[in-house]
Amino acid sequence: MAIAPAAPAQTSRTGQVFLYFGPLTLLVYLVMPHGYLLDIASTYMLKNQLHATATQVSTFRLLTALPVYLSFVFGLTRDLWNPFGRKDRGFFLLLAPVTALVFLWLAMSPLSYPGLFTGMLLVMVSFRFVAAAYQGLLALVGQEQLMSGRLSALWNIVSSLPYIAGAFASGYLTEHLTPSETFILMGVLALGIALFGLWRPPAVFGHAYDQPVARGAGFVGDLRRLVKHRAVYPAVLITFLFQFSPGSNTPLQFYLTDTLHASDAVYGYYYALFLGSFIPVFFLYGYLCKRVSLEKLLWWGTAIAVPQMIPLAFVHSANLALLMAVPIGLMGGIAAAAYADLSIRACPPGLQGTLMMLIDGAYQLSGRGGDLLGSWIYGLSPTRGFVYCVAVTTFVYVLILPLILLIPRELIATTDAQPNSTVEAEVLAEVAGTTG
Repeated sequence: MAIAPAAPAQTSRTGQVFLYFGPLTLLVYLVMPHGYLLDIASTYMLKNQLHATATQVSTFRLLTALPVYLSFVFGLTRDLWNPFGRKDRGFFLLLAPVTALVFLWLAMSPLSYPGLFTGMLLVMVSFRFVAAAYQGLLALVGQEQLMSGRLSALWNIVSSLPYIAGAFASGYLTEHLTPSETFILMGVLALGIALFGLWRPPAVFGHAYDQPVARGAGFVGDLRRLVKHRAVYPAVLITFLFQFSPGSNTPLQFYLTDTLHASDAVYGYYYALFLGSFIPVFFLYGYLCKRVSLEKLLWWGTAIAVPQMIPLAFVHSANLALLMAVPIGLMGGIAAAAYADLSIRACPPGLQGTLMMLIDGAYQLSGRGGDLLGSWIYGLSPTRGFVYCVAVTTFVYVLILPLILLIPRELIATTDAQPNSTVEAEVLAEVAGTTG
């Protein structure tokens, strides 16, 4: 682990790191195929142009997201492969243009279910490599420069913007852009990511891959170290449980539209307000993480988030649901940022891409699985189904509390930018054990 430099130098370096990761994060989450923008646009194409049924749309989303559930494979590839000798920048240079070419092929092809399915599946595969390089690099820099908390805050703030924009603008874009124009727009954005392969700011890449925390041990050695790394398990399980929210998606959508008789647009507005309310808390986290240990932030954030969904059980109008979206979002912000902070710190040496993508895959799979369970629970009772969903969600969040006790305490004992000699010694010992 790197030792924190003097304050003026660190301030300048931090600014350069933010300048690099800020726009890169925005582009990555705008292009991300399973993000709100393209995901909602593709479902409108299926529904409006191809006249697909609800079952066909659900099947399309489930099957095209298979590469996301296997994100671990792409993360491990990132840690082992060095395209063009440029590591993560090589992935941006190679796979972002491949993604753009697939979008161009979709734009030039007649719209059909088989064609759209094939194109979206190819985009999912190619972009998983880009996402692995982005998240692996983010975690590596966060570990080496002792800024996992601040990068977590930046990551969460910027990545929220495309989701908020997607919730508000996806319908508008669908009405004003043809499918071909939508795919061309996504291709141009993907090429923007490729440009980051040409940019090598010293604050980000200066000796980044030479540090002990960046050293791998080969395919077999890396897998062994991943299995033995104690911090991996609570980091993955906590993220899985936090995203496993049976009341948050389809049940909430049906509750708003069927029970509360709100318009379809209200669900999108609710989610935009909900996600937007996280942002001020993420800024607060960026301030707190340099003053409060991650251990305390994990406990505080989880305790606040446990009752997060309960207010929805008492909502009896669409307007009140929109009003409650703000405090509900505020209650989840510290937890979300702290769990991302933990993910970065928990990465074993040389396996940043592997663990970050393992967590990302668990995040996506948990969200889809929780939604499926929630839909089943919701259907158990026409009057109390949503209340049951809220109760299950609250219980699942309670289960996160004992998992915090499983995290190696030395990993979360320090604040952001505070050197941790114990963790540094463990990294050096782990690296020596695989190279000796």
